[in-house]
Formats: sequence, structure tokens, C-alpha cells
Amino acid sequence: MPTPPSKRPTDAQLHLLSVLWRHGPATVREVHEALPPDTRRGYTTTLKQLQIMAEQGLVERDESQRSHVYRARVGEEETQGRLVDDLVSKAFGGSAARLAMHALRGRRASTEELDTIRALLDGLEGGGQEEESR
Repeated sequence: MPTPPSKRPTDAQLHLLSVLWRHGPATVREVHEALPPDTRRGYTTTLKQLQIMAEQGLVERDESQRSHVYRARVGEEETQGRLVDDLVSKAFGGSAARLAMHALRGRRASTEELDTIRALLDGLEGGGQEEESR
């Protein structure tokens, strides 16, 4: 029986999860080939990492076919939330505002992203807890 998912996947595991989130269930070969070239290692490394992730409960393996199919057991937004909470706590002294200011200073946001942020802030000021729509 797999253990509960770890709170923070490694960078390599996040690359694999990103493929599964974008493409859905996939074989090792499909995951491996979908990785960006700069993050792709050997096929056996991808296989081993997916096996480890299955043991950790991050992915689920369907062994009913000759080629095993993997699917993410953790959601993208749930994982992002855990990572952001961890980052805010460790690097920004628990201040979400400091994280947001740093992020907006460091990278140029598109007009659409700024509109989404404004709408979120307006909702928060109005007492609501609206979340960004994706």
C-alpha cells in the first residue's frame, strides 16, 4: 500500500507531475518524451523516478496493460498551494504580501494577469475569498 503523498515533491518530480497534469495518464515513454529537453534525463531515470513517486503516493500505476500507465494522484492546484505555503513560511516570514510584491517586481505580468490580480484584490477587499479562475 503506498504511503500518503509527500508534502513537497522534488524539482524532478514536479517536472514529471507537470507532464501528467497537462497530458493526463501516460506511459513512461510518453512522459519521458513530453519532458522539455533541458530537464530530460535517461529513460531509465524517468522510469525509476515514476516508480519512486508511486511508492510515495504521488502517482498511481495501472499495471493492467503491458506498458504501465501512470497518472497523478495529487492535484496541480493542491500541490502549488502546498509549495507556496511552504515558500511564504520559509522565505517571506509568513507574509503573502511580501511574496506577491517580490514576484511582481521580479517578472513582468501580462495585462490579463494584472486584471486577474486586481479582481482578486477587489474581492478580498469586499470581504469575499474569491480565487483566481484558471
